[in-house]
Amino acid sequence: MMNTATESQATMQAATIEDSSALTDRNQTTVPASIRKALHLGRRDRIRYEVRSNGEVVMSRAERSPDPAMASFLAFLEQDMQAHPQNIRPVTASSLAEAQRLTAGMEPDLDEALPEDDDE
Repeated sequence: MMNTATESQATMQAATIEDSSALTDRNQTTVPASIRKALHLGRRDRIRYEVRSNGEVVMSRAERSPDPAMASFLAFLEQDMQAHPQNIRPVTASSLAEAQRLTAGMEPDLDEALPEDDDE
């Protein structure tokens, strides 16, 4: 008797799933539900693309790896907070109100096309 993971792998190897999606004006796309399910993708997961010389594109679930820039930045913050704890201040009602005032009326349009020179 096969275990569930082995059965799932055998089923995936035997099945071919094809689907398509369109690019928005911002060069974004939605990964179809059938592909998300087959690759066990969830929100905020990463995708790896491999473009082969014959024009085929292989899309797979990318394994998460630590972001070296983020790790360095967090280490910097930790050191600064330990060295200068007096600089740590809570977000107060007045500072939140100020941030809301400064951003009032600003609504990002996530469907707005990017400038032509932003494709690079």
